[in-house]
Formats: sequence, C-alpha cells, structure tokens
Amino acid sequence: MPAAVQPIVITPDVDRLQAFYGDLLGAEVTERYPQDGAVFFVELRIGDGGFGIAANTAIETGPPGRVLLSVAVDAVDDVLGRVDPLGGTVLGEPNDMPWGQRVAHIRDPDGNAVNLTQAI
Repeated sequence: MPAAVQPIVITPDVDRLQAFYGDLLGAEVTERYPQDGAVFFVELRIGDGGFGIAANTAIETGPPGRVLLSVAVDAVDDVLGRVDPLGGTVLGEPNDMPWGQRVAHIRDPDGNAVNLTQAI
C-alpha cells in the first residue's frame, strides 16, 4: 500500500514556480536535485502537504489541464492580493461555498489551476 501521493508539476522554469509558491504561500524547499547547478527537481512543503516541481524545457505552458492544486490558507483575501504581482493570475473574486470554505481560483505563472481555500 502506498504511503503518500505527491503531485509533481512539470515546468520549463523551476526557479520561477519555486519563487511564486514560496513568496505566495510560504512554500519551503525540502529537497533539491542536484544540490548545485541547474535544478531538475525541487520538493516543496506547505504546512502538512507538499508537491514537487520538475524541469522539462520542452513542456508548453498555458491553459490548465485536468489537475488542480488546492491549498488551504489562513485568509484567502489576503493571499489573493499577492497573486498578480508575483506573476500569477486571479480568475475572479472569492466565493463562500455551502460546504464551509471560502474559495478563490487562480493560475500560477505557468497557467496551472490552483484553488485557494479557507475554512469559514
């Protein structure tokens, strides 16, 4: 039985996405390969969860695919104001959902879909 699932985002610019998630959400690098030189892979930790970012210069960025990263934050509205200056895109105002979350939809600098969620 697997111990954990780890999403991995493929990008032509690992450093750009690492900086975006670090500045926006406080993501911390827990692994980096190789340790020196051009990076191929970083593992990021946000609270109790994490994901990887892997380099592939042949990958095309653009509209999001079928994967959505959902990140729980303390205050959606506060985080939302930092998205555009960091190179992401805010897709609309946050909404209070009937299941008890405030949710905002954004895209990271590569165009990947991300939900910012907050318990209400």
